[in-house]
Amino acid sequence: MFRLRHRLVVIAGLLLAAVPVQAAAQALPAISSLRVAYNTRKAMAKLAGELKTQIDEVDRAIADAARTGNLGEARRQLAKGTTLLSGAPWTPALDYQHSLVLRTERTIVDSTGPCAIRLEQIYRPEIALTAALSVHVVLRPGVSLARPAGAAQQGPPAPRDMGTFDGVSRDLRESPFAIELDLSALPDGRYIVEASVADGAAPLGMARLAIQAHKGLDARIRALAAAVPGLPEALRADVLYPADVVANINRGRVPAGTFDVTTELAAAESVLAAVRAGKDPFKGRTGDLERHYLLAGAGEVMPYRVYVPTAYKAAAPAPLVIALHGLGGTQAAFFDGYGKQAVALAEKHGFLMAAPLGYRPDGGYGASGAFAADPAARRRSDFSEQDVMEVLRLVKAQYAVDPGRVYLIGHSMGAIGTWYLGSKYPDIWAALGPFSGMGSAALADRMKGIPQIVVHGDADPTVNVQGSRTMVAALKKLGAEVLYIEVPGGNHTDVVVPNLPAVFEFLAAHRKAPAPASK
Repeated sequence: MFRLRHRLVVIAGLLLAAVPVQAAAQALPAISSLRVAYNTRKAMAKLAGELKTQIDEVDRAIADAARTGNLGEARRQLAKGTTLLSGAPWTPALDYQHSLVLRTERTIVDSTGPCAIRLEQIYRPEIALTAALSVHVVLRPGVSLARPAGAAQQGPPAPRDMGTFDGVSRDLRESPFAIELDLSALPDGRYIVEASVADGAAPLGMARLAIQAHKGLDARIRALAAAVPGLPEALRADVLYPADVVANINRGRVPAGTFDVTTELAAAESVLAAVRAGKDPFKGRTGDLERHYLLAGAGEVMPYRVYVPTAYKAAAPAPLVIALHGLGGTQAAFFDGYGKQAVALAEKHGFLMAAPLGYRPDGGYGASGAFAADPAARRRSDFSEQDVMEVLRLVKAQYAVDPGRVYLIGHSMGAIGTWYLGSKYPDIWAALGPFSGMGSAALADRMKGIPQIVVHGDADPTVNVQGSRTMVAALKKLGAEVLYIEVPGGNHTDVVVPNLPAVFEFLAAHRKAPAPASK
């Protein structure tokens, strides 16, 4: 426990010393997400003739790139395959377009100082270029951030032309092109930097980068980090979270996604104010809460969501459901998505509900993916599993949880994780509820004692229904209790909302038998 306390204080100290954060690059779109999108298109296409030959070649190139760890080439081939499946030819210009990327030391930036960006390439495209390359940069308003209470309504700022720059290298891997942007006159908010490359008068391609600009950001982060050592241990991560995630976004470790620094800073400052007033801002609260903790080993602060039903009483242990999001989602998926039905059902049945991030939006919860041989992917997968189990431990420590009524559900990647964690920790779960997933039939034996309700659409183009059929058949062969709902015409996502009530009813009807008393 001392080690965790020390780590939080060390992180706070590093943040104090490291603002502004110096970083390498921003996170690219998850390659697993690109692969899923490609495979979904491929499943919906009618492959024949020349197109099938081309896609087979792309698939072999993707497999070779995955085997050798050449992820830049894997991205290139996924872009090529997706283009071909859309009915368009793969041209040298498109090859160049997909090679481009904008990077910067900070995508969440204190706009009182300059913002330096770099135009780079993630692979060498096959295109003949002249030495007359230039880049034209425009700053456009992005999705508006939440406005503070009482703030006046303002229209979005107009796009701003940042100028045209000559002397762009033909090999941006060797010689990235650096540009410095002055953001000081801009209001706080989200922006998109667009960099359009031209070869003489001929346009070649465009790279985009989302940034968030906030005046005084660094001072607010320093204030939060400085306060952490004096806080109760249970609340330190809640105060440190925005500073930690801003640093990791700027380092390129995590995508910005829907992270809103304005909202998160305000939440952390609210926790700090409550502590200074002698209060625990979470004690005795019901409803939807976002909490945070330090994930040991990763050295990062992780967010998770908890729903506490209004009928919850510490004297009466409550059932708990752990909900795992799909690929690209976050801890908010089962709280804010699916029509918020999961929250309503948790309230109806008196369930505590908790949702981890799973370390990264593409973490996988420990289940191996297509790029599992890559050390970074393996690390991500291991920490994803640890995140789920640590959130379970924390919720059980903070609330009265009935150990005989702990459940696990998930959608898509979360369903794959549900079967993986269900088989790895079979003594924990009273029932499982995977939607639109797949798993290894070899895991069925370890889960044969866990009641399960499985939902899948027979027209799912993303995760083929055979993934659930195979697992259900293996479980039933072993005598497991399985309720299988296969939705005629159902796709990958539309099967969740109509069947969530049945899943919660199934969970509520099952209690894990108490362990036999030891002699």
